[in-house]
Amino acid sequence: MSTALAKGANVPVLRDGKGSASVLIGLGWQAAGEYDLDANALLCDADGKAVSDQHFVFFNNLTSPDGAVTHLGDPGDGTDRERLRVDLGAVEDRVERIVLTVAIYQADQRHQAFGSVHGAYVRVADAAGGGELARYELGPELTTETAVVFGELYRHGGGWKFRAIGQGYSSGLAGIAADFGVAVLAPTPAAPATPATPAASAAPAVPPMPAAAPAPAAVPAPLPAPLPTPTVAVPAAVLPEPSGGSPVTCFFDPAHGPGTAAVLWSPQWGVPRQIQSCGACAQRVQTTPPPYYTAPAAAGYPQQGYPAAQPGYPQQGGYPQQGGYQPEQPQGRRFGTGALIGAGAAGLVGGALLNEAFSDDAPDVVVNNYYED
Repeated sequence: MSTALAKGANVPVLRDGKGSASVLIGLGWQAAGEYDLDANALLCDADGKAVSDQHFVFFNNLTSPDGAVTHLGDPGDGTDRERLRVDLGAVEDRVERIVLTVAIYQADQRHQAFGSVHGAYVRVADAAGGGELARYELGPELTTETAVVFGELYRHGGGWKFRAIGQGYSSGLAGIAADFGVAVLAPTPAAPATPATPAASAAPAVPPMPAAAPAPAAVPAPLPAPLPTPTVAVPAAVLPEPSGGSPVTCFFDPAHGPGTAAVLWSPQWGVPRQIQSCGACAQRVQTTPPPYYTAPAAAGYPQQGYPAAQPGYPQQGGYPQQGGYQPEQPQGRRFGTGALIGAGAAGLVGGALLNEAFSDDAPDVVVNNYYED
């Protein structure tokens, strides 16, 4: 008489030498034709791990090392989808549990799961007489799982019992194998690519065919107008203040104080030369276009900036004199002391020459008469 089991329930199979020493495990289900389900068994030790990879019985390993568990495949009689035979008396002592699982082959690639599998069950039958001992039918709670532990045979008090489990795995048979310590289904890491070895003597490269004649070049666009050369300000060299009683004053205006900065000054006419000026005038020389210095429009010094020169030349009112003062109003030409002295000396010399040239006086001639005795 068969015992119907609920999830988590168990039933004795072999106890005190009574019962079936050899049993058949039948597993069945209903699924569409493209579904391919496989039954498996793991022989585990007291720690709940597979004794070895060889103790994992599946389609690539049909018999356990001790010969106690054999994968029979599809019996073909229309009763079970797949079947395993377990000889409980031949199971080696270190095996404490035989876990029975079913997994969908290539479930991830085919997008299949137990939600589309119906009528799944596991049953235990006497191998000698064929009578069914127990049956567990899985419920509809499975949805996205791709592998399920249907039940297990386990040692108990010198005998064996069967327990209904019904635990699903979304990671497939590989997930079950990993939980039970089996490495046979672990993905093999890809070997590093070996670079191709070049041939010992490569054939000479065939020269490329001559390229077609290039198309006539387009007429180049006119070059842009050259940009004006920027004026680069040369930093003024700051000179130490001269010592002594006669310091060098600012070139542009002595009233500005000592000329402590040496700058290159370009006058309106003449050759650029180095001068000494105060710091403010030196800055103007460096930042003002030629002639590099324009007197401020208003009286007084220092001025906050100065107006730019008017376009065209000459400037109205005459070109400003070099210096920090305002141009004087036209009051006649002035001459310096040196010019007056020079003019006076030239007048004296010229007057003497003219006096000698135009003199009507006869020269004084002294005639000495010498008479001989």
